[in-house]
Amino acid sequence: MMDLGLLIIRLVIGILFIGHGAQKLFGWFGGYGLKGTGGWFDSIGMKPGVTLALFAGLAELLGGILLAAGLFTPLAALMIVGTMLMAILKVHGPNGLWSTSNGYEYNLTLIAVTIGLALIGPGRYAIDAILF
Repeated sequence: MMDLGLLIIRLVIGILFIGHGAQKLFGWFGGYGLKGTGGWFDSIGMKPGVTLALFAGLAELLGGILLAAGLFTPLAALMIVGTMLMAILKVHGPNGLWSTSNGYEYNLTLIAVTIGLALIGPGRYAIDAILF
């Protein structure tokens, strides 16, 4: 049952990150694409905005794909944790903890989940389990 639980966690978190990456990169799912996200990054002092939006979008998209597949799970977690730390430092941190105030509560939860997966392992229903 633990392996099934790990699969569910990986799929939900991974697919959500795939969506967030697609928002930044392609403008899908209500996102703004590279130009729009890059412009927003520029407006909050993250320059060059389009380049950083590309890196963030790729980290979220590739990290999400790897996490969902259970492939190179520690690398996937590193990509996701990196983007969430930047989100906390640049956007949500000054607003405090609670998400009701646009705080970093959700970002911190995602960090905890992905670090937990990296430490526990992706479970039996993962590509890592076949390869390693």
